[in-house]
Amino acid sequence: MKSDNRSNILFRYGLVVFGILMMSALIVKGLCETTIVNADKWNHKADSLMALSQDIIPHRGNILAADGSVLATNLSYYTARIDYRAEKFNVAKLRENIDELSEAMAANFPEKSAGQWKEFLLKPLEREKGKRPRAYRLLTNLSHSDMELLKTLPYFKGNRNRTGLYFEKNMRRFNPYGNMARRSIGGVGQTTESKEIHGISGLEKALDSLLYGRTGTTGKVNLTKDIADLAKIPAIPGCDIVTTIDINMQDIVESELNNVLDTCGADWGVAVLMDVKTGDIKAISNLELNPHGPGYIEARNRAVMGYEPGSVIKTLSMMIAVEDGIVTNFDEVLPTGSGWAYAGGRPITDSHHTEGIRVGEVIEQSSNIGMARIITSKYDENPGAFYKRIKDIGFLEPLNTGIAGEVTPRIDSVPTNRGGRIALSRQCYGYATEIPPLYTLALYNAIANDGVFVRPRLVKELRGSTDSILPPSYLGNGRACSQRTAEIMRGMLTNVVWGEHGTGRFLRNNDVRIAGKTGTCYMIENGQYNTGKKRLAFCGFFPAEAPQYSCVVLTCHPTKNFFGAATTSGQVMRNIAMKLYARGMLGNSSDYDGNSPSDIGPTFFASNGQDPYHKLRTPFSLPNHKSVKGPAASKGSGVPDVRGLSARDAVAVLESQGYDVTLSGEGFVHVQTPAPRTPAPPGHTVDLKLTR
Repeated sequence: MKSDNRSNILFRYGLVVFGILMMSALIVKGLCETTIVNADKWNHKADSLMALSQDIIPHRGNILAADGSVLATNLSYYTARIDYRAEKFNVAKLRENIDELSEAMAANFPEKSAGQWKEFLLKPLEREKGKRPRAYRLLTNLSHSDMELLKTLPYFKGNRNRTGLYFEKNMRRFNPYGNMARRSIGGVGQTTESKEIHGISGLEKALDSLLYGRTGTTGKVNLTKDIADLAKIPAIPGCDIVTTIDINMQDIVESELNNVLDTCGADWGVAVLMDVKTGDIKAISNLELNPHGPGYIEARNRAVMGYEPGSVIKTLSMMIAVEDGIVTNFDEVLPTGSGWAYAGGRPITDSHHTEGIRVGEVIEQSSNIGMARIITSKYDENPGAFYKRIKDIGFLEPLNTGIAGEVTPRIDSVPTNRGGRIALSRQCYGYATEIPPLYTLALYNAIANDGVFVRPRLVKELRGSTDSILPPSYLGNGRACSQRTAEIMRGMLTNVVWGEHGTGRFLRNNDVRIAGKTGTCYMIENGQYNTGKKRLAFCGFFPAEAPQYSCVVLTCHPTKNFFGAATTSGQVMRNIAMKLYARGMLGNSSDYDGNSPSDIGPTFFASNGQDPYHKLRTPFSLPNHKSVKGPAASKGSGVPDVRGLSARDAVAVLESQGYDVTLSGEGFVHVQTPAPRTPAPPGHTVDLKLTR
């Protein structure tokens, strides 16, 4: 019996030893195959693995306003998810805290009620454990503060393995000012060429190579217990782009354009405001009717798209005529009559019939016939030379403003034949051409700038690894015309508003004198003019006597409450000028008396100085008033009583009697320490607490 057991045990041990030997042999065989026979194969595979790399996406640069305010930046947003199959997910604790958690969720994230949150959180528990979701989406687009708040709610305070709560981070382009200048700033997204996020419109697209930066790469590195990624080529962040946009002016331009479009019921409108000396685009707005609801929304950037300009381009023709000496006698009368059939073409007509018009009034009265007679008198035998003259100025050069979608003007070089002569007679007053509003604005800006043809720009500085300040640049040879010609043209454009027969007489106001030109043209649809739809323009500058800003406005197809370009597009420009004046943004004082300090306002009480009412009564036709006087300051009776006075007046009174002063709060003196009339020697400190 014992012998049989011993034999069985030895047999089993033998089997085990044999199995171990066989496994060892297989291991040795595999080792030999791996390290010797197939060494090249596995070395190649290891090299391939170590050669793997990933792109490091650089931080996209910010777009900033002129004062450094952020117009576009990257922000981190988070998606909150729950892993219901986490290793130690505590179902019992969730059920125990569900009521308190639901109440807290409803209080902080009210898109669902407490009952709905409870149902939403418990729903995955209805499934078997192995079929519960691993990435149950709880909330999206959470800010960092929202994420931190969520972590403090009941149940979610615990360990992630027990609560299942985790967050996915994603970057989004954020525009703090919403739709303000949205089309000019542009947007980002995936392109057809790449799944990376690049600019797809506006400055984001035009300056994408600067904003995007340079992609980095990672390489694999062997560590003691792992293979990790290490930056091989570091990513270079994109540059910050400082634009010329002034946030306050942008707000004014958008608001006034929207108000006028809404009043006249237009399809769309565009307005651009530019600094005369530098060409800085201070504000740009593109609005169109909202196809999905009431009001207007940001539209395509029509400031850089080509449109038939209408009569606003007569200024270009007249400038050339004055500069080249085609006209010298501005009192010369040109015959107009009811029409003029130049070169046998269809008669050119004016909107108002006169027998003749002075050369100096062609712009003022916007005469098509007068403008055509002037230009054809020079270029009748060589119509194509007019195109060359325009090109020589620099008017057809790319502006390179940084706005995506920018096109150059289309003004054809016409042949030397009857058809070319007829085309010339139309081109000179705005027909048969396509000119972006920004080019028209650049021309008027040159006239306001004594002939200096500064290039409009939307970018003035780059901030990055190397900061770059971009100076103003110029079109052509730097001049559109001589200083004398510019002065003459400013006079003509001023008469459009202030002349006896000016087409812009509606725009007169005594605070800001405006100069400019109206323009009207029919819209082209299906290859022909639609006389039922007009596009109305006004381009000019202000103040007329010392121009600081130039402005162009287009209004498309107004349907109510309008009488012409002056009452639509011109009205926008006048309102912009008046708003800038009212806010003291034209170098003027924004108070009620232009000669007084800017901090004097219509406050008629507790003033230690002269009653300011006399400065307001006459210009504002104010009735009689009653002034509340501040306490009188008397010497030799202790600390003066300055309660009720402004900080400035109180400090003046106290310091005049030798006291030091400390201030806290804002507004008027409410409490003073020491109390009024308390004996105190000069040099003592008086503490003033102010309140409104």
